[in-house]
Amino acid sequence: MNILAGDIGGTKTILAIFSSDHGAHEPIAEATFPSPDYASLESMAHAFLASTGMPVSRAVFGVAGPVLNGSAQITNLPWVMSEQHLRAALGLPRVRLINDLEAIANAVPVLNDDDLVALNDVQPTPRGAVGVIAPGTGLGEAFLLWVNGRYYAFPSEGGHNDFAPSNELEGDLLRYLQRRFGRASYERVCSGIGIPNVYRFLRDCAYAQESPAVAEQLASAKDPTPIIVANALANPPDPLCAQVMDIFTSVLAAEAGNLALTVIATGGIYLGGGIPPRILPLLQRESFMNTFRYKGRLSGLMERIPVRVIMNAKAGLLGAARAALEMEAT
Repeated sequence: MNILAGDIGGTKTILAIFSSDHGAHEPIAEATFPSPDYASLESMAHAFLASTGMPVSRAVFGVAGPVLNGSAQITNLPWVMSEQHLRAALGLPRVRLINDLEAIANAVPVLNDDDLVALNDVQPTPRGAVGVIAPGTGLGEAFLLWVNGRYYAFPSEGGHNDFAPSNELEGDLLRYLQRRFGRASYERVCSGIGIPNVYRFLRDCAYAQESPAVAEQLASAKDPTPIIVANALANPPDPLCAQVMDIFTSVLAAEAGNLALTVIATGGIYLGGGIPPRILPLLQRESFMNTFRYKGRLSGLMERIPVRVIMNAKAGLLGAARAALEMEAT
Protein backbone atom coordinates (compact mmCIF):
# COMPACT_ATOMS: atom_id res chain seq x y z
CA MET A 1 0.00 0.00 0.00
CA ASN A 2 1.27 3.47 -0.91
CA ILE A 3 0.92 6.67 1.10
CA LEU A 4 1.60 10.33 0.31
CA ALA A 5 3.79 12.38 2.66
CA GLY A 6 4.74 16.03 2.50
CA ASP A 7 7.01 18.55 4.21
CA ILE A 8 5.29 21.88 3.60
CA GLY A 9 7.23 25.13 3.85
CA GLY A 10 6.72 28.70 2.74
CA THR A 11 9.59 28.51 0.23
CA LYS A 12 9.62 24.88 -0.86
CA THR A 13 7.56 21.75 -0.42
CA ILE A 14 8.79 18.16 -0.65
CA LEU A 15 6.24 15.52 -1.60
CA ALA A 16 6.97 11.82 -1.68
CA ILE A 17 5.26 8.45 -1.98
CA PHE A 18 6.22 5.71 0.44
CA SER A 19 5.27 2.05 0.36
CA SER A 20 4.48 -0.14 3.37
CA ASP A 21 6.86 -2.67 1.79
CA HIS A 22 9.82 -0.23 1.91
CA GLY A 23 8.96 1.61 5.15
CA ALA A 24 9.18 5.26 6.12
CA HIS A 25 12.87 5.79 5.39
CA GLU A 26 13.00 5.18 1.63
CA PRO A 27 10.53 6.93 -0.70
CA ILE A 28 9.63 5.27 -3.97
CA ALA A 29 8.94 8.65 -5.62
CA GLU A 30 9.88 12.16 -4.55
CA ALA A 31 9.86 15.72 -5.88
CA THR A 32 10.54 19.21 -4.57
CA PHE A 33 8.30 22.12 -5.56
CA PRO A 34 8.61 25.91 -5.15
CA SER A 35 5.61 26.55 -2.89
CA PRO A 36 4.72 30.06 -4.16
CA ASP A 37 4.30 28.69 -7.70
CA TYR A 38 1.13 26.84 -6.70
CA ALA A 39 -2.25 28.20 -5.67
CA SER A 40 -2.84 25.46 -3.11
CA LEU A 41 -1.44 22.29 -1.62
CA GLU A 42 -4.05 20.21 -3.41
CA SER A 43 -3.04 21.57 -6.82
CA MET A 44 0.58 20.69 -6.09
CA ALA A 45 -0.35 17.23 -4.83
CA HIS A 46 -2.49 16.60 -7.92
CA ALA A 47 0.44 17.53 -10.17
CA PHE A 48 2.82 15.27 -8.24
CA LEU A 49 0.48 12.28 -8.18
CA ALA A 50 -0.27 12.68 -11.89
CA SER A 51 3.45 12.70 -12.69
CA THR A 52 4.04 9.46 -10.78
CA GLY A 53 0.93 7.58 -11.85
CA MET A 54 0.95 5.86 -8.45
CA PRO A 55 -2.25 5.56 -6.41
CA VAL A 56 -2.11 6.39 -2.70
CA SER A 57 -4.54 5.55 0.07
CA ARG A 58 -3.60 8.03 2.82
CA ALA A 59 -1.73 11.32 3.22
CA VAL A 60 0.04 13.17 6.03
CA PHE A 61 1.56 16.61 5.61
CA GLY A 62 3.98 18.25 8.04
CA VAL A 63 3.26 21.98 8.20
CA ALA A 64 5.56 24.79 9.38
CA GLY A 65 3.03 26.27 11.74
CA PRO A 66 0.33 25.37 14.27
CA VAL A 67 -2.42 22.94 13.31
CA LEU A 68 -5.72 23.78 14.98
CA ASN A 69 -8.87 21.71 14.52
CA GLY A 70 -7.47 20.11 11.38
CA SER A 71 -6.57 23.42 9.72
CA ALA A 72 -3.30 25.27 9.20
CA GLN A 73 -1.79 28.26 7.47
CA ILE A 74 1.88 28.89 6.77
CA THR A 75 3.52 32.26 7.26
CA ASN A 76 4.48 33.88 3.93
CA LEU A 77 2.20 31.56 1.96
CA PRO A 78 -1.46 32.34 1.15
CA TRP A 79 -2.60 28.73 1.44
CA VAL A 80 -5.28 27.81 3.95
CA MET A 81 -5.17 24.05 4.42
CA SER A 82 -7.79 21.86 6.03
CA GLU A 83 -7.93 18.11 6.39
CA GLN A 84 -11.57 18.04 5.35
CA HIS A 85 -10.96 19.98 2.15
CA LEU A 86 -7.85 17.97 1.27
CA ARG A 87 -9.71 14.69 1.72
CA ALA A 88 -12.38 15.84 -0.72
CA ALA A 89 -9.95 17.42 -3.19
CA LEU A 90 -7.58 14.44 -3.29
CA GLY A 91 -10.26 11.78 -3.04
CA LEU A 92 -8.58 10.13 -0.05
CA PRO A 93 -10.38 8.64 2.96
CA ARG A 94 -7.81 9.93 5.47
CA VAL A 95 -5.62 13.04 5.43
CA ARG A 96 -3.79 14.53 8.42
CA LEU A 97 -2.02 17.82 8.93
CA ILE A 98 0.63 17.79 11.66
CA ASN A 99 2.99 20.41 13.01
CA ASP A 100 6.49 20.27 11.52
CA LEU A 101 8.06 19.53 14.91
CA GLU A 102 5.61 16.68 15.45
CA ALA A 103 6.72 15.42 12.03
CA ILE A 104 10.42 15.60 12.98
CA ALA A 105 9.66 13.82 16.25
CA ASN A 106 7.80 11.11 14.34
CA ALA A 107 10.96 10.53 12.31
CA VAL A 108 13.16 9.67 15.30
CA PRO A 109 12.15 5.97 15.48
CA VAL A 110 13.02 5.44 11.79
CA LEU A 111 16.31 7.35 11.66
CA ASN A 112 19.46 5.26 11.29
CA ASP A 113 23.04 5.82 12.39
CA ASP A 114 23.89 7.66 9.16
CA ASP A 115 21.19 10.22 9.94
CA LEU A 116 22.62 11.09 13.36
CA VAL A 117 25.73 12.37 15.11
CA ALA A 118 26.15 11.39 18.76
CA LEU A 119 27.31 14.07 21.19
CA ASN A 120 27.89 11.55 23.97
CA ASP A 121 28.45 7.79 24.29
CA VAL A 122 25.22 7.01 26.13
CA GLN A 123 22.83 4.54 24.49
CA PRO A 124 19.04 5.12 24.47
CA THR A 125 16.95 3.17 26.94
CA PRO A 126 14.45 1.01 25.01
CA ARG A 127 10.96 2.53 25.23
CA GLY A 128 12.33 5.53 27.13
CA ALA A 129 10.76 8.94 26.55
CA VAL A 130 12.36 11.02 23.78
CA GLY A 131 12.70 14.80 23.52
CA VAL A 132 13.20 16.77 20.30
CA ILE A 133 14.39 20.38 20.27
CA ALA A 134 14.82 22.09 16.92
CA PRO A 135 16.25 25.58 16.45
CA GLY A 136 15.44 26.79 12.95
CA THR A 137 13.69 30.05 12.18
CA GLY A 138 11.99 29.59 15.55
CA LEU A 139 12.58 27.14 18.38
CA GLY A 140 10.40 24.05 18.22
CA GLU A 141 10.05 21.31 20.79
CA ALA A 142 8.24 17.97 20.84
CA PHE A 143 8.45 14.64 22.61
CA LEU A 144 7.67 10.96 22.08
CA LEU A 145 6.21 8.46 24.54
CA TRP A 146 5.99 4.69 24.19
CA VAL A 147 2.29 3.74 24.24
CA ASN A 148 0.66 0.45 23.27
CA GLY A 149 3.72 -0.97 21.56
CA ARG A 150 5.01 2.05 19.63
CA TYR A 151 6.20 5.63 19.93
CA TYR A 152 3.65 8.42 19.66
CA ALA A 153 4.79 11.99 18.99
CA PHE A 154 3.30 14.96 20.82
CA PRO A 155 3.75 18.63 19.88
CA SER A 156 4.84 21.28 22.36
CA GLU A 157 5.32 25.04 22.55
CA GLY A 158 8.22 24.72 24.97
CA GLY A 159 10.35 27.06 22.86
CA HIS A 160 8.17 29.91 24.16
CA ASN A 161 8.93 29.16 27.81
CA ASP A 162 10.45 32.03 29.80
CA PHE A 163 14.18 32.34 29.15
CA ALA A 164 16.15 31.61 32.31
CA PRO A 165 19.74 32.91 32.37
CA SER A 166 22.52 30.65 33.64
CA ASN A 167 25.16 33.31 34.35
CA GLU A 168 25.64 37.06 34.78
CA LEU A 169 26.07 37.76 31.05
CA GLU A 170 22.86 35.90 30.21
CA GLY A 171 21.17 37.83 33.02
CA ASP A 172 22.13 41.06 31.27
CA LEU A 173 20.83 39.57 28.01
CA LEU A 174 17.50 38.76 29.69
CA ARG A 175 17.08 42.34 30.88
CA TYR A 176 18.02 43.66 27.42
CA LEU A 177 15.37 41.44 25.80
CA GLN A 178 12.77 42.41 28.38
CA ARG A 179 13.36 46.08 27.68
CA ARG A 180 12.97 45.45 23.97
CA PHE A 181 10.15 42.90 23.85
CA GLY A 182 8.52 43.04 27.28
CA ARG A 183 8.96 39.28 27.71
CA ALA A 184 11.87 37.04 26.80
CA SER A 185 11.37 33.42 25.70
CA TYR A 186 13.99 30.86 24.77
CA GLU A 187 13.07 31.45 21.13
CA ARG A 188 14.19 35.09 21.47
CA VAL A 189 17.73 33.74 22.01
CA CYS A 190 17.97 30.22 20.65
CA SER A 191 16.70 30.36 17.07
CA GLY A 192 17.28 31.97 13.70
CA ILE A 193 15.29 34.99 14.81
CA GLY A 194 17.10 34.98 18.15
CA ILE A 195 20.71 35.05 16.92
CA PRO A 196 20.47 38.68 15.69
CA ASN A 197 19.00 39.63 19.09
CA VAL A 198 22.10 38.27 20.83
CA TYR A 199 24.37 40.02 18.31
CA ARG A 200 22.67 43.38 18.91
CA PHE A 201 22.86 42.87 22.69
CA LEU A 202 26.61 42.25 22.65
CA ARG A 203 27.20 45.13 20.25
CA ASP A 204 24.86 47.68 21.83
CA CYS A 205 25.98 46.93 25.39
CA ALA A 206 29.67 47.10 24.40
CA TYR A 207 30.50 43.52 25.35
CA ALA A 208 32.26 43.10 22.00
CA GLN A 209 33.27 45.41 19.17
CA GLU A 210 31.58 45.03 15.80
CA SER A 211 33.85 44.35 12.87
CA PRO A 212 33.44 46.86 10.00
CA ALA A 213 33.56 43.97 7.51
CA VAL A 214 30.75 42.10 9.28
CA ALA A 215 28.77 45.33 9.70
CA GLU A 216 29.00 45.88 5.94
CA GLN A 217 27.76 42.35 5.23
CA LEU A 218 24.86 42.76 7.65
CA ALA A 219 23.86 46.12 6.20
CA SER A 220 22.96 44.55 2.87
CA ALA A 221 21.62 41.24 4.20
CA LYS A 222 17.98 40.26 4.10
CA ASP A 223 18.60 37.68 6.85
CA PRO A 224 21.48 38.43 9.24
CA THR A 225 21.58 34.97 10.84
CA PRO A 226 23.54 33.08 8.15
CA ILE A 227 26.15 35.87 8.09
CA ILE A 228 26.61 35.77 11.87
CA VAL A 229 26.88 31.97 11.86
CA ALA A 230 29.32 31.94 8.92
CA ASN A 231 31.59 34.51 10.56
CA ALA A 232 31.50 32.61 13.85
CA LEU A 233 32.67 29.47 12.02
CA ALA A 234 35.31 31.26 9.93
CA ASN A 235 39.02 30.66 10.43
CA PRO A 236 39.81 32.85 12.24
CA PRO A 237 36.32 33.55 13.62
CA ASP A 238 34.94 37.03 14.08
CA PRO A 239 35.12 37.65 17.86
CA LEU A 240 31.64 39.17 18.19
CA CYS A 241 29.95 36.49 16.06
CA ALA A 242 31.84 33.78 17.94
CA GLN A 243 30.58 35.13 21.25
CA VAL A 244 27.03 35.19 19.86
CA MET A 245 27.25 31.50 19.03
CA ASP A 246 28.84 30.72 22.40
CA ILE A 247 25.73 32.14 24.06
CA PHE A 248 23.47 30.40 21.55
CA THR A 249 24.98 26.96 22.16
CA SER A 250 25.03 27.46 25.94
CA VAL A 251 21.35 28.40 25.99
CA LEU A 252 20.49 25.54 23.62
CA ALA A 253 22.31 23.08 25.88
CA ALA A 254 20.52 24.38 28.97
CA GLU A 255 17.07 24.24 27.37
CA ALA A 256 17.75 20.80 25.87
CA GLY A 257 18.60 19.75 29.42
CA ASN A 258 15.35 21.28 30.67
CA LEU A 259 13.41 19.26 28.10
CA ALA A 260 15.30 16.12 29.13
CA LEU A 261 14.25 16.68 32.74
CA THR A 262 10.66 17.50 31.80
CA VAL A 263 10.03 14.18 30.03
CA ILE A 264 12.85 12.16 31.70
CA ALA A 265 14.26 11.53 28.21
CA THR A 266 16.17 8.29 28.74
CA GLY A 267 15.30 7.49 25.13
CA GLY A 268 17.38 10.47 24.06
CA ILE A 269 17.38 14.16 23.26
CA TYR A 270 17.51 14.86 19.53
CA LEU A 271 18.60 18.23 18.13
CA GLY A 272 16.72 18.89 14.91
CA GLY A 273 15.99 21.91 12.75
CA GLY A 274 18.20 23.71 10.27
CA ILE A 275 20.82 25.20 12.62
CA PRO A 276 22.39 22.25 14.51
CA PRO A 277 23.87 20.51 11.44
CA ARG A 278 25.41 23.82 10.35
CA ILE A 279 27.11 24.41 13.71
CA LEU A 280 28.05 20.81 14.51
CA PRO A 281 31.66 21.67 15.48
CA LEU A 282 30.33 24.05 18.14
CA LEU A 283 27.97 21.40 19.52
CA GLN A 284 30.80 18.87 19.70
CA ARG A 285 32.76 21.02 22.13
CA GLU A 286 32.95 19.70 25.69
CA SER A 287 31.25 22.84 26.98
CA PHE A 288 27.96 21.93 25.30
CA MET A 289 27.52 18.62 27.12
CA ASN A 290 28.85 20.12 30.36
CA THR A 291 26.09 22.74 30.24
CA PHE A 292 23.49 20.14 29.25
CA ARG A 293 24.36 17.99 32.28
CA TYR A 294 24.62 20.88 34.78
CA LYS A 295 21.36 20.35 36.66
CA GLY A 296 22.43 20.38 40.29
CA ARG A 297 21.09 17.42 42.25
CA LEU A 298 19.85 15.79 39.04
CA SER A 299 23.17 16.00 37.18
CA GLY A 300 23.56 12.24 37.74
CA LEU A 301 20.34 11.61 35.82
CA MET A 302 21.59 13.82 32.98
CA GLU A 303 24.62 11.54 32.59
CA ARG A 304 22.19 8.82 31.45
CA ILE A 305 20.55 10.90 28.68
CA PRO A 306 21.79 10.26 25.10
CA VAL A 307 22.13 13.38 22.95
CA ARG A 308 22.06 13.20 19.14
CA VAL A 309 22.09 15.72 16.28
CA ILE A 310 19.73 14.96 13.39
CA MET A 311 21.74 15.43 10.20
CA ASN A 312 19.07 14.22 7.75
CA ALA A 313 17.51 17.36 6.24
CA LYS A 314 14.41 15.38 5.26
CA ALA A 315 13.53 14.22 8.75
CA GLY A 316 10.20 16.06 8.60
CA LEU A 317 9.25 14.22 5.43
CA LEU A 318 10.22 10.85 6.92
CA GLY A 319 8.20 11.64 10.03
CA ALA A 320 5.13 12.51 7.99
CA ALA A 321 5.57 9.21 6.15
CA ARG A 322 5.83 7.26 9.39
CA ALA A 323 2.66 8.95 10.68
CA ALA A 324 0.83 8.00 7.48
CA LEU A 325 2.04 4.40 7.55
CA GLU A 326 1.10 4.03 11.22
CA MET A 327 -2.28 5.57 10.42
CA GLU A 328 -2.63 2.93 7.70
CA ALA A 329 -2.25 0.22 10.30
CA THR A 330 -4.95 1.56 12.63
